[in-house]
Amino acid sequence: MTSFSRADRVSALIQETLSKILNTSIHDPRLHMTTITQVKMSADLKLARIYFAIYGDDKKSEDAAKGFESARGFIKRILAPKLGLRYMPELIFFYDDSFDYGSHIEQLLEKIKTDNGPDHQSN
Repeated sequence: MTSFSRADRVSALIQETLSKILNTSIHDPRLHMTTITQVKMSADLKLARIYFAIYGDDKKSEDAAKGFESARGFIKRILAPKLGLRYMPELIFFYDDSFDYGSHIEQLLEKIKTDNGPDHQSN
């Protein structure tokens, strides 16, 4: 059985709780349709790097980042009692561009497929 570190357990709890907060308590339109993709905690539990994704262009991701910065205090007040830690970690929000990168790779592969045609055989 794999043992998880305390940082991993706190990361999972933050991700779950923050996702619920986004769905129920935060009504900022900039954060509508955002998804928390990952939370990485420092080993000392003082810093939480929170990664989010949002469907749309760069403007939407920038607006969402500003929305998270604006809601940081509110989020910390709701998270603190649920975490049960002596110190509330500092929350830093990052846009997760891995979905954009994956979509770009998929488009390139599709372009290669259509350019070569279905019956193309390499020698």
